[in-house]
Amino acid sequence: MLLQGDFLTKEEAKRLSPVTLAFLGDAVYALYVRERLVKTSGAKVSDFQRASSKILSAHGQSEFLNYLLPLFTEEENEIFHRGRNAKKATKSKHAAPVEYNRSTGLEAVIGYLYAIGDVQRLEELFSALDEEKFKIISQATAFKPSR
Repeated sequence: MLLQGDFLTKEEAKRLSPVTLAFLGDAVYALYVRERLVKTSGAKVSDFQRASSKILSAHGQSEFLNYLLPLFTEEENEIFHRGRNAKKATKSKHAAPVEYNRSTGLEAVIGYLYAIGDVQRLEELFSALDEEKFKIISQATAFKPSR
């Protein structure tokens, strides 16, 4: 998609299952977090893994969502609610159902924006996760971002 410039229209993307959008959004968000960790630190891979697992967990995503919800457009809010309320085939082993549902909603929004090729909006939302919030969410004791 993004690398090929082969985007979906908004209508095509909205016809996708919210769980499908969340599947795509999960990968996009994971790449963003891992890229950011690598760019901001000279840490070891084990430190990156520990920090990314905390940020990418349902709990970490739910925390990030607290910063993003006020920034969502009406359309993004609708996608979020569809993802949050969607029937999922699996349940989280390590998160409360509320956190898991919220994280699925966040992933659906990210997947939707990626599918339609709205990289600028993704960057706006990801920039809401400034350095201080990033540290708070990760709280990985061995991970020390460089300044």
